[in-house]
Amino acid sequence: MTNQFRPLLIALSVAAACAAPVAHAENVKVALIETLSGSFGPIGQNELQTFQMFSETANKQKLAGDNTLEFVGFDNKGSPQESLTQLKTVIDQGYRYITQGNGSGVALALIDAVNKHNERNPGKEVVFLNHAAIDPDLTNSKCSFWHFRFDANSDMKMEALTSFMAKDMSIKKVYIIGQNYAHGLQVTRAAKEYLKRKRPDIQVVGDDLHPIGQVKDFSPYIAKIKASGADTVITGNWGADLALLIKAGKDADLKANFYTYYAGTTGVPTAMGAAGADHVKMVAYWHPNNETFSGKEIVEAFKKKYDGDFYTLATYNIVEMLSRAIKTSKSTDPIKVAYALEGMKFNSLNGENEMRVADHQLQQPLYVATWSKVDGKTVKYDQENTGYGWKTDQKVETYVATQPTSCQMKRPPKPS
Repeated sequence: MTNQFRPLLIALSVAAACAAPVAHAENVKVALIETLSGSFGPIGQNELQTFQMFSETANKQKLAGDNTLEFVGFDNKGSPQESLTQLKTVIDQGYRYITQGNGSGVALALIDAVNKHNERNPGKEVVFLNHAAIDPDLTNSKCSFWHFRFDANSDMKMEALTSFMAKDMSIKKVYIIGQNYAHGLQVTRAAKEYLKRKRPDIQVVGDDLHPIGQVKDFSPYIAKIKASGADTVITGNWGADLALLIKAGKDADLKANFYTYYAGTTGVPTAMGAAGADHVKMVAYWHPNNETFSGKEIVEAFKKKYDGDFYTLATYNIVEMLSRAIKTSKSTDPIKVAYALEGMKFNSLNGENEMRVADHQLQQPLYVATWSKVDGKTVKYDQENTGYGWKTDQKVETYVATQPTSCQMKRPPKPS
């Protein structure tokens, strides 16, 4: 009896060994390790919603082939230490992709931990898709094969902002204020350095750093700005720290113009209202009232679905580019996907983007825009139902803001 079945078993085993491997569709889970509670929580929640909306669309369109993407939020409470705890949790749950952005201090802690994990656990590597942490060190001295930045870094943004400011001869005195951590320090350094190079006649009359997320009343800072005689304020503040700063300026009738990075994020438009019109500017990689209103369908769909504003273009780019990398590499393996992301060119909502091979810093156009009343022509879309939105002052082409890199990247062997 045994011998009777043996030839059949051998034949079946040989056939199985010779058969081509069958590709299985996978659900690729991406962990958003972000501030989802507290005063900075609304921005993280907005980003989670955009990731989920875009991944739903990508899955329907099969952008990643038969594979699907799923974004799941993990609250880091804005803390680097809590972020490391969440990183361990998601790795233990089998996540191979993470995304984070709100806080460069968090990003620096995460990339160090990801590097160590990947070195110790070959075959279980993790890729970090950075959507908003813009400390230049992340793609310079701290650059990593496992890290990709989809936002412009703070030096790129300051290059664009100061090139625009240099043409305005009415600017005489500048006050710099920022949050006392990696990002705030980098903004302060770049503002002084670039203004000195482009407009040495401009006087920096003040430079303040304050604790992040702890100041509830910015009126003492505004009083110092008024006393300095500054006609212009530069700030890298974001979230509640920017909203409260601008509100205090409005309450004190400060006439200075604000040059910001994040005036388009949740809570700030409401804080500005009509008082910010023509006084608040922003450097950004996109805004809804761009030259062709590119992305208007997304703006309208997001408003309808979540009753909120879409502003984090990097979430769109991450979903699109990750999907393409999975499809072109025919794999969900982080090493293969990372190599597919390197050098990828992609027409996004702001024009052509390219993931630079040397340092994994996305190269893209930038905008300088002014908070303005909706006019139905150049300003069609408002924010937070204020009746005000962003009007383009200048589109800065990619080559203008591009910065050199000191990155010396170590790469794993490229899979065959």
